[in-house]
Amino acid sequence: MTRSWQATVGRTIVAVFDHGDDFYTALDEVCTEYGIRQGYIPMFIAGFATADLVGTCERLANPQAPVWSKVQLSNIEAVGGGTLAWDEAADRVAPHIHVAVGLKEHSATGHTSHLLNATVQFLTEIVIVEVTAPPTFRKKQPDLYDVPLLRT
Repeated sequence: MTRSWQATVGRTIVAVFDHGDDFYTALDEVCTEYGIRQGYIPMFIAGFATADLVGTCERLANPQAPVWSKVQLSNIEAVGGGTLAWDEAADRVAPHIHVAVGLKEHSATGHTSHLLNATVQFLTEIVIVEVTAPPTFRKKQPDLYDVPLLRT
């Protein structure tokens, strides 16, 4: 079943995260400063000193289930994007970010997955597009491994 809705967009915010910044802390600070509760990130470019992405090297007991473990990478270039929804319980924006990264010292060998954590190396340049309506949030879906899905 496809879910869709018309979104009304507001401001476009451009931010630069500096060397040593925690990616998600910096993103939260920008969203707090501008009062952004929901939106999307059409794209960002980044250098990361370290990053944790969803992934595993182990055989999956259930290939249909989400992977909750992580792979740890370092010295990478990244391009990514995602969505932002409001988390009422935490009273803060809840990002859902995916990235494609290349390991610099391994011929830019690539990995693509959900971004769990990252520390900025040199800089991150990010564009955030605010969505003013309708309000969006993420709701865990019990029959789909409790994956939090974007909802209005």
